[in-house]
Amino acid sequence: MEVIYEDNHIIVVNKTCREIVQGDKTGDLPLSEMLKNWLKEKYQKPGNVFVGVTHRLDRPVSGVVIFAKTSKALSRLNEMFRTGAVRKTYWAIVKNRPPRDEDELVNWLVRDEKRNKSFVYDTERSGAKKVVLRYKLIANSNNYYLLAIDLKTGRHHQIRSQLAKIGCPIKGDLKYGFDRSNKGGGISLHARSAEFIHPVSRKLIRIVAPVPDDNLWKALSSGLYVED
Repeated sequence: MEVIYEDNHIIVVNKTCREIVQGDKTGDLPLSEMLKNWLKEKYQKPGNVFVGVTHRLDRPVSGVVIFAKTSKALSRLNEMFRTGAVRKTYWAIVKNRPPRDEDELVNWLVRDEKRNKSFVYDTERSGAKKVVLRYKLIANSNNYYLLAIDLKTGRHHQIRSQLAKIGCPIKGDLKYGFDRSNKGGGISLHARSAEFIHPVSRKLIRIVAPVPDDNLWKALSSGLYVED
């Protein structure tokens, strides 16, 4: 577990693709509980430790996850995520070059809960929700392309399904059309940064998560010609 920011009200972790944010049917220890144990030991707290979940990342996705250390911060952060007041930037490695080096994707998404998968369409239909993101090509190797993604809406598997729709499934994402899995079982989607007004101090906070410890990630990130 890698803690990358902490103050009296919030704590931020750079999640790996092996970790879960909250408990699920796997029974694996979630980050929320890991943090409670970590804080209890670090500060030698005798009683219970408060850690509130403010948002989630899919298990195979890495990067910034923000937790609240106080109930005041939790309620305010929950509202900020609900209203889109937290700006999140993701990085994704894809196999195919996108049709344009920079574009805004506007689609309609339908979630299939039984299959835990989302389907994206060009036109509105019953039960669909509008989804919007902007992407920009920021680096490439001979075989892969690194995209920076500004997420305008936050829907189930939105980035994964929208990129697959334009012929750019994320590396390792078998569910959305990539041809083979990544070592370790994750996908090459990384919550790179989060920017927001601190829920208590009201100061501007910008947190950047280092990329995964992987040769391809390191090579692409070191070859950036635009920093975001």
